[in-house]
Amino acid sequence: MEVRAVARNVPVSPRKVRLILERLPGLSVDQALALLRYAPSPHARTVSKVVLSAAANAENNFNLDVDELVIKRAVADDGRRLRRYKARSRGRVSPIIKRSSHITIVLDRREG
Repeated sequence: MEVRAVARNVPVSPRKVRLILERLPGLSVDQALALLRYAPSPHARTVSKVVLSAAANAENNFNLDVDELVIKRAVADDGRRLRRYKARSRGRVSPIIKRSSHITIVLDRREG
């Protein structure tokens, strides 16, 4: 049974989050939290909150044991983009795009 948790409109670029998420599939919840705790990226804390939320969803909503769960899929999709402009020389402007992301963690029971 798949259990998921989604953090929407997280103010970080999806490209930066994907660098963290590509290591997670196949790990148990405890292993993933240990890896995220010592990851050098400041965005690992946000990802660990989503992993904890998915584990809590599994435990409270579906009565699953957290020790038997592994991360099946970890995805960072594009969220909304805030478009801002910065003044440049000679009366011109240049766009600044502030990206956000939707982080999805899917847990499943361990095989075997």
